[in-house]
Amino acid sequence: MENGDIPENANEHCPGPQSESAGKSDSCAGCPNQEACATAPKGPDPDLVAIAERMSTVKHKILVLSGKGGVGKSTFSAQLSFALAGMDHQVGLMDIDICGPSMPKMLGLEGHEIHQSNLGWSPVYVEENLGVMSIGFMLPNSDEAVVWRGPRKNALIKQFLKDVYWRDIDYLVVDAPPGTSDEHISIVQYLQATGIDGAIIVTTPQEVSLIDVRKEVSFCKKVGVPVLGVVENMSGLSQPLADVKFMEIGSSVDVTQKVISCLRENAPELLNVLACSEVFDSSGGGAERMCREMGVPFLGKVPLDPQLCKAAEQGKSCFEGNNKCSVSAPALKSIIQKVLASMTE
Repeated sequence: MENGDIPENANEHCPGPQSESAGKSDSCAGCPNQEACATAPKGPDPDLVAIAERMSTVKHKILVLSGKGGVGKSTFSAQLSFALAGMDHQVGLMDIDICGPSMPKMLGLEGHEIHQSNLGWSPVYVEENLGVMSIGFMLPNSDEAVVWRGPRKNALIKQFLKDVYWRDIDYLVVDAPPGTSDEHISIVQYLQATGIDGAIIVTTPQEVSLIDVRKEVSFCKKVGVPVLGVVENMSGLSQPLADVKFMEIGSSVDVTQKVISCLRENAPELLNVLACSEVFDSSGGGAERMCREMGVPFLGKVPLDPQLCKAAEQGKSCFEGNNKCSVSAPALKSIIQKVLASMTE
């Protein structure tokens, strides 16, 4: 154990050897290091100085959080990074979802590896102005499970912050796992002294998601991270009527061509309208009502868009080229503009 690092055999939720509660908190009970931590001299973590030096070349830091899994947080992080890079900003994307890293897939970087130089670890680059760091680049294969306790995950997050050479960048986007646990406490603790611009919190409209997302808002308030706003993702399914697949009720017979031919002959103008349906129950008011109740900004709604899902699967930007998403891209762009405006106020 060097420089106050958390030992690998420590209990989960270890406060760290340099903490005033080291060896004394409830989470220390039964730990083999309890006596050593309780009697060790306390002081500032020297690694925080190294992190501050690395982060001095990063202008803005944005956390993307959600109390609930499966709400599209990683998709939002990836598309936010694509959008910022498309605005000619220098962007870094750090994936701290240690057990479920999605970024190599969502940015089309599967199979790439991290390289080291005399300046530190080099991110993997999607484009010249968009670099990515993820444990996914360090696994022998994409099916490999990461079975780590909290202390080891925290140590890797610290390493990502102090050892990665991001160069001079305008934005560092941090994609966190769902919840309010070790990874979240660590990233806030390590970055707090360097300044965190704030967190974007992602949810879906239904109450089962909002229950956990309220906890995420509460977490940000407790640890002093500004909430830049909440995004309601998968806010209804929207797609051009011409792209909808039609089936006979009560059977699996595909009648899509029959319906499209009928529309083309009798009402061709309908082929240019969007078909929208509510996938999740939003009768409770959704994220917008939650934001009013908790006093945080509501950034907007992003529909569940099959084109966006396809872009994420292919690791592409939804804002340009053949992957441009006619439904979700304008909604995402509006949200991102609100975020940037709030950060310059």
